[in-house]
Parts: sequence; C-alpha cells; structure tokens
Amino acid sequence: MNTVATAAALSLPISLCRSSKLNTKKGVRGGFRVLAVFGEEGGLQDKKSVWDNIFDVEDPRSKMPQCKGKFLDVNQALEVARYDIQYCDWRARQDVLTIMLLHEKVVEVLNPLARDYKSIGTLRKELAGLQEELNRAHEQVHISEARVATALDKLAHMEALVNDRLLQDRSTTESDQTSSFPSTSTQPLDTMKGRLPQKSLNVSGPVQPYSSHLKNFWYPVAFSTDLKDDTMVPIDCFEEPWVIFRGKDGKPGCVQNSCAHRACPLHLGSVNEGRIQCPYHGWEYTIDGKCEKMPSTRLLNVKIKSLPCFEKEGMIWVWPGSDPPPATLPSLQPPPGFVIHAEIVMELPVEHGLLLDNLLDLAHAPFTHTSTFAKGWSVPSLVKFLTPASGLEGYWDPYPIDMEFRPPCMVLSTIGISKPGKLEGKSTRQCATHLHQLHVCMPSSRNKTRLLYRMSLDFAPVLKHIPFMQYLWRHFAEQVLNEDLRLVVGQQERMINGANVWNLPVSYDKLGVRYRLWRDAVERGAKQLPFSKST
Repeated sequence: MNTVATAAALSLPISLCRSSKLNTKKGVRGGFRVLAVFGEEGGLQDKKSVWDNIFDVEDPRSKMPQCKGKFLDVNQALEVARYDIQYCDWRARQDVLTIMLLHEKVVEVLNPLARDYKSIGTLRKELAGLQEELNRAHEQVHISEARVATALDKLAHMEALVNDRLLQDRSTTESDQTSSFPSTSTQPLDTMKGRLPQKSLNVSGPVQPYSSHLKNFWYPVAFSTDLKDDTMVPIDCFEEPWVIFRGKDGKPGCVQNSCAHRACPLHLGSVNEGRIQCPYHGWEYTIDGKCEKMPSTRLLNVKIKSLPCFEKEGMIWVWPGSDPPPATLPSLQPPPGFVIHAEIVMELPVEHGLLLDNLLDLAHAPFTHTSTFAKGWSVPSLVKFLTPASGLEGYWDPYPIDMEFRPPCMVLSTIGISKPGKLEGKSTRQCATHLHQLHVCMPSSRNKTRLLYRMSLDFAPVLKHIPFMQYLWRHFAEQVLNEDLRLVVGQQERMINGANVWNLPVSYDKLGVRYRLWRDAVERGAKQLPFSKST
C-alpha cells in the first residue's frame, strides 16, 4: 500500500466506528453526559458535582471532519488524527466522571444517617447494583485506555510518514538540487506522487573534504575570557591551523599558525606589543597577518593569511569562507533572566556532524545517561520532538526541554528542572527553574571537533561566586560527554568502514533529520536552504 493510501486508511476516526446511540439523552450539551446514567427516581440525574468544570467538555464528534472514502493529504490526515485524540480525551473524562459519581453514590448509600431509614436488604440490593455499575465503568475505562494507545500509535505512524517524505531522493538533475525543498505542511501527499523514490539518509564511509559552502558562516571559536592580552589560542578550523590573539587596541585577530619564514608554529612563541612573535627567528605579525618586524635582516614585504575576526557577547568569531562576510553576527546570548555560570572548551575525537546528531537527540538519554543527568528518568512509551512545519527548533514530549539547531553548528536548549538531575513538569513553562545550554560544534577536522559549552541558570546566582565551581561544572560536563563519546566514537568507526549511521530514521529523529537535510543542501550549494525563515 502506498503512502497516500496508508495515510487515508489510518486516518479513519475512531468515532466513525462507534454507535450513535450515545447521543440519545435530551438536553445534554454536545452529546452524551455521564450525569444521565442514573435516570431512576432518586438517582444522581440532578446532582451538581464539584467536578463539573473539569469534565464538562463538549463532544468533539460533531466537529469531526467527514472524510470517509477519500484520500487524505498530510494536513487532512493529521487533522483527523487530532480529532481522534480529542475524542479519546472526551471519552476518558466521561469514564472517570462515571466512576467518581458512582463513588459518591456508594458514600451516600453507606452514610450512617441514610442507614437509619433503610433496611439491610435494601442496602445490600443498592450496593450490589452499584458494584455492577462500577464494574461496567472500570471496563469502559480500560476500553478508553486502549483507544488512547491506538490513537497515539496512529499519530506517531502518520508523523513517521511525514518524515519519510522529507527523505526524498533529489539527485536527478541540477535544477532539482537547487530548487526549494517541499514542505510537508503545505504540499499534500497526492501532489508528491510521481516524485523521486524514497530512500533513507546516507551518512556512511570516510568523511569527505568539507564543501567550501559550509565555510561561509560565522563560527564561534573561543570565549573572550580565555583570550588575555598576552595569550594566544591555537585552533584548527576545517583542517587548517590558526592562532588567535589580541592586537595593540585589544581587538582579536586570527592568523595562520605557521611562520612565513620556516613554517614554525606561531603559538609556540609569545605576544609582544600586540604582535605575535615566532619563537624560531623572532619575526612578528599583526592581527591582519602583516610581518612588521624581522630582527637581524632587512624587512621584506611578508604577509601570512588571516581571517575576518570579531568579538561579540563574550565570544570570538571567525569567518573561514571565501565569500564576503555579512556585517552582522548572530546572537548566542542566553534568554533574559539567565546568568552564565560556566564556559568550557573541549577537543573531541569525532566529526562535528556526528556530535550534532547526538546533541539533537534526547530520546537516548534514559539509556545512555543513567549515571548523570538522566538518572531516574522513566522510559516513556512514546517520545516525540514537535517542531513547526518549517523550522529547526521545537520541544520534546514528554520532557520539559526546548531545543534548537542554529546554523551552522550550534545547539541551544532550555531545560526545566526542580533539582540537579531531576525533571519537573512536562513543559518548560510548567517549571519554575531552568538550565540553559549552548553547544558550539566547530569542525576542526574530519575526525575532530572543537566544542564550546556555555551553561546558564535562572536561579541560584550565588553558585557563580563559589570558588572552584568552574572545575565542578567541567567535571560534570566531561562525565556526560564521556557517556556519549563511547557511543559516537563507535559510530564513527562503523561509518568509516561503510556503515550508514542514518539508516532507519524514526519520528523522534526529526530534528537530526532536518539538520542533515539542511547540511546536505548547503554542501550542494542550493540557492534556497530548507527550513529557513524565508521558506
């Protein structure tokens, strides 16, 4: 069965298969109401309950889209599934209310004041009848639970079908490669029939040399606090060695980490009056790469390569690309109300794309991070990452975590916490305290990543002033990363030997899939990138 037919078959609402006899009581808003279960004289028909505000929910079946016998596009199929969920919620509320009202009836029957006016036989008869009704109500609850599970499974399957449509093979012609990506939220499935056959993402084999297009972005490479006036920070960026230092005016510069004279690494030297001095023969270079001093010889017109370099919001940025850089730099500041508590730099032995895949995936946490931040997390039956129709950000369900991929190599996340390592609520809005994290995965080489990690809190500002707290945060960050590294390094080994590390994407891989599709478009030089704000 093709995708369109499958979506249509799975999208028949549960309510279409149910009897319409439930909506037989008159004067009940929106259909069936549990208060009408007790129709006998002296029952609860007119009894007002304190739970009415919670359970007085309109029956959604009257608004259910009628689509029987029709093929559905993605929008229609998801809309039908959404109404299925609403119906399950309404049905479950009615079942729970039935049990609550029956419980009230039991209490009323067993009331000592009531017993004075009823015989033992009458009480036994009433209790037996109530017990039978309670059994029926409990059976109905079990049926509702099964319906909810079925509806959630159906919705997850339909979401997977949508993700599959993002994995279309777009390699037939150059025009197809440079055209904009189809958005599953705006194009129905039946308009996509006849497009290229589906296939999974192929990320396998040794990492190929980086495309020049991927270099045309601003990359954060260091924290401002790590670059003193008399220090240097050596970095590798796209398999080229560079060194960062401050000039006479305090502005940062980034020059090639190799002396023009004898190719000696410049970071082994020193910074003198805003110039970096080679330790071999003392040649000195400014932040734009010009050699201004050559001891013991005649000054020659010598210059080494340099990169555009700027400082903004506590970070040093470089532009390694060949295109002219834009005048504005993106902002990576934490949200208002957060205070930065830790800034950590690490060199990791994995390709930066594999590390980004890992950071954009939270579904692995209850299995991988059982000794650190996810200790005690339950394993839900269904994990979802919910995103806008076209975007690189969203939130996890059921975890209170908002997450975003920020091109070209940044991951930002906000986590709602109650105490270290514990989750509170099912969304960040339900949580009183939060942890904000920034991960910058700069591609040092094809098997090495320079990771910049910044941690911010919107509570306990005094922690920032505790001596040696920075080392405690670093220890914890290394523990978490080590739990991931043993897996990602193993992935990298398999990938280099030909294994596809993206062979079977599932619904909770959505953000990682979108990152891979974005990166693939960048490396191909697509004129319009997928999931951008302009699409």
